[in-house]
Amino acid sequence: MKKTLILFTLLFTILSFGQSPNKFEAVDAKMIIIPARSAVRTDGIASYINDNFKSESDKIRAAFFWTASNISYDVSNMYSVKYDETVQDKIARTLKSKKGVCSNYAEVLNDITKKIGIQSHIIEGYNKQNGKITNLAHAWTAAKVDNKWCLFDATWGSGYVNNGRFSKKLNDAYFKADPNQLISSHIPFDYLWQFLNYPITNSEFYEGKVQINKSKKYFDFKNEITKYNSLPETDQLFESAQRIEKNGLKNAMIVERYEFKKGKLASIRKNNNIEKLNALVNEMNYAVAMLNDFIHYRNNKFKPTFSDNEISNMIAAPKEKLLKCQKEIYEIGDVGNANAANFSLIKKTLNKTLAQAEEHDAFVKEYLGKSKLIRKTMFSKMSFATSRLK
Repeated sequence: MKKTLILFTLLFTILSFGQSPNKFEAVDAKMIIIPARSAVRTDGIASYINDNFKSESDKIRAAFFWTASNISYDVSNMYSVKYDETVQDKIARTLKSKKGVCSNYAEVLNDITKKIGIQSHIIEGYNKQNGKITNLAHAWTAAKVDNKWCLFDATWGSGYVNNGRFSKKLNDAYFKADPNQLISSHIPFDYLWQFLNYPITNSEFYEGKVQINKSKKYFDFKNEITKYNSLPETDQLFESAQRIEKNGLKNAMIVERYEFKKGKLASIRKNNNIEKLNALVNEMNYAVAMLNDFIHYRNNKFKPTFSDNEISNMIAAPKEKLLKCQKEIYEIGDVGNANAANFSLIKKTLNKTLAQAEEHDAFVKEYLGKSKLIRKTMFSKMSFATSRLK
């Protein structure tokens, strides 16, 4: 599928809400002295956190503090997008270089959070800086701590950029942020991840109308997230795209994310359909092998002698499989233009093979309806085996 450029915004200096005194000095101090060998991979960081902290609150603080303190914003590569890089490769590169953009911060924090046993999710959206909508997408993290969803922006929490230079300064305003507060500057593309019972629209975000409005229809985001997590990826993509569209395709960033979700959904469906088709071809080939066994037996004038029931089953079994394949092949959806010609050929071959099976089945029915004397005269016309699909 066509790859869409999704750029992520840099952090900014102006805060949307005030900071509270640091209640986690002991946690931070412990994370400062994490052995270097433990910080090479997220597994090591998570193991260190699990060994040193017990409560979810302390663990998530440790994960946030390490991420925000050890990764610097990569200003020079903020427009660089590595399409073929896997999530684990992105994380490994970030841990090695100690640099990244918002998606790197979010991936690292999310990976550590999951490995310390806390449910988390990466959120993609856009934001406001100095009251103005930015033109670059952004990524941050959500985690369910002590049964409550909180928000974490390790990028904005790590420091600030001024005149193209990054300065590191921990900002706790973006640690364990209340969704009702962070919505003034951060809005997800998919309103499921606003964690609000009365989600705001993109138009309202533009206008600064982020106050709770209970005249709207109540949205039970907790149950919706539970439902979302139980769905297969295709259904997750479909429902997410619907929510994005419903909330208003207000700008190019939202449209890009909407089109990306739809494109990824179409790609996964095509791949799933191709897998179904390959499985069906294997079933067809098995049926063809069975049919060829029967044809060989018929060409041998039904020698050695089997019972009428056995002869009947010998042709009924491949015919039944081929009928099943014929039904299923027309239930397979789009397999892509590159596979369209082959798909058409498989259908034609299946129909032709099924016609042969039905012809042999008719012969068997006629054969079994005759006396033994007349049966011997019915083998003047020989049959030939059919080919398997490659």
